[in-house]
Amino acid sequence: MVALVEGHGEGHDALPPGRALELGCGAGTNAIYLARHGWEVVAVDLVGRAIELARERTEAAGVDVRLLHGDATRLDELDAPGPFELFFDLSCYCGIPPHRRDAYVAGLTRRAAPGAWLLMFGYGPGAFDDTFSGVTADELRARFGGWELVDMTPGTNPVPTFWFTLRAPTG
Repeated sequence: MVALVEGHGEGHDALPPGRALELGCGAGTNAIYLARHGWEVVAVDLVGRAIELARERTEAAGVDVRLLHGDATRLDELDAPGPFELFFDLSCYCGIPPHRRDAYVAGLTRRAAPGAWLLMFGYGPGAFDDTFSGVTADELRARFGGWELVDMTPGTNPVPTFWFTLRAPTG
């Protein structure tokens, strides 16, 4: 996210601040980072305590972030109409049961500005002792029809993890 937001790295210009939607915001660390870099941020989490912590932390940081307690697979029920130029997902999608993942994708796609970016960190299949957690590049290509998988970088965790960068259609 730093490379995209601040333009670090060879051939990377900083993405101009716009509107960002963070999915599974937890305690608000990344929402605060984006707000400090000029982004208008909406952050969603299913866990009420996470939203409370994020509210405390954003207030302490002196940044304005709209925090929503809700389900990332039911964005139409939340006050997050879009369009958004940036979506950030730190382990939200990979924990959603497969039968709800298409709803997640549809909600993002309806809110995506042309050429919007999705930065997603996800655990690979088999990282947890359940039958549904995890995500692969092939699944993202299949579910995010029309989006381009621009990059996939392995994480440094002891279990399989990946950073995925996707781009919404430009027209």
